[in-house]
Amino acid sequence: MKRFIETLKNIWRIEDLRLRILTTLGLILVYRLGTHVALPGIDPTQLGALRQQTSSGIMGLLDMFSGGAFSNASIFALGIMPYISASIVIQLLGMAIPYFQRLQREGESGRQKINQITRWLTVLITTAQGPSYLYNLHAQLPESAFVISGAYFTISSVIIMTAGTMFIMWLGERITDKGVGNGISLIIMIGIIARLPFAFFSEFASKLEQQGGGLVMLVIELIILFLVFMGTIALVQATRRIPVQYAKRIVGNRQYGGVRQYIPLKVNAAGVMPIIFAQALMFLPMMLGKFNTEATNKFVAAFANYQGFWYNITFAVMIILFTYFYTAVTINPTQMAEDMKRNGGFIPGVKPGRKTIEFLDTVMSRITLPGSIFLAIVAILPALAGLTFVNSSRFAAFYGGTSLLILVGVVLDTLQQIESHLLMRHYDGLMKSGRIKGRPGSITSV
Repeated sequence: MKRFIETLKNIWRIEDLRLRILTTLGLILVYRLGTHVALPGIDPTQLGALRQQTSSGIMGLLDMFSGGAFSNASIFALGIMPYISASIVIQLLGMAIPYFQRLQREGESGRQKINQITRWLTVLITTAQGPSYLYNLHAQLPESAFVISGAYFTISSVIIMTAGTMFIMWLGERITDKGVGNGISLIIMIGIIARLPFAFFSEFASKLEQQGGGLVMLVIELIILFLVFMGTIALVQATRRIPVQYAKRIVGNRQYGGVRQYIPLKVNAAGVMPIIFAQALMFLPMMLGKFNTEATNKFVAAFANYQGFWYNITFAVMIILFTYFYTAVTINPTQMAEDMKRNGGFIPGVKPGRKTIEFLDTVMSRITLPGSIFLAIVAILPALAGLTFVNSSRFAAFYGGTSLLILVGVVLDTLQQIESHLLMRHYDGLMKSGRIKGRPGSITSV
């Protein structure tokens, strides 16, 4: 406790770090206030049906990522998810289209062009999603909830929601430039955390209603949640360190030799992307079911049940396959072997060239398997928790899945940046070891 208080004092003494943290908190406060500003023309006192719809299922997931703005019919109702979707599309295009590959290699200028294209794509996606959201509002809310209706309401609301999403993007960029951590990732994390107190109190109330041992079971649930959280941290931080013994070489009259370095290969190099890809495909059977509403067949019914056996086993298998696919696309053993050769390095006992490429490929395949299996387990844990010991579906969502991986990744990344500021000014870090391993990049590239 004493060390923690001393660390807080050290953070406050560093003026630049203090200003960055205060700026981050101020911008996040603006975002949280905006999630409670309802669209013009909607009576916010009649949103009960919409909140009931977003209490579970895919709507609940969307509401969680928007920090409750979805169920509040807010100007930020679509949240930052259109930008995330646009970023994923641009990443996929960067793997297949030479133009985007060339932009990725152009450094800062190429990154700016990619960001500009991503922004325009975000506008298109938000404009397309806006009418769907308004259609859902009309289906869920009574007519008395709409003070304004007709084409004027639709057009103005779409424009406002599009502007809201772009404003959230701007807040995220300001946090990244002037604050601490990745702004977009922090906004998503804050939205998820904002739903945690409501989910916990819902679970707490349900346990009080149980006869005998309800509170004891709640304590056990919290312990399990802590263990899952720590396991997810281990998954995010896990690396396989391959030693690279650099050959002796003569530079001028000085001799260098016996220098041992390491190649860090992550057990989970794909991050949360396999879950996102697999989840997108798992929605397809539900969409097909709409064409057969009179007699939904067993196949569609099985994959419409988020806690069903076939849904979760298929979901887990697809995550494992996508983990291998995304790792194979992002990790290039040939490039790694060429970089080692260019720097005069080699792996002890492995010949340079083709043998090194095969060795790195084999190692990545072996360490990706446990990483992909653990990622699949984390993804289906909310369903397992909801079927076994957790009563509230909202609280069960925090036992794994995309939300938990985002929380862990963003927290580690932010703490790593704060610790870097402390260590640069010769203060002790947040941990005794002085090292917190985060994961670089935005939430779309973890």
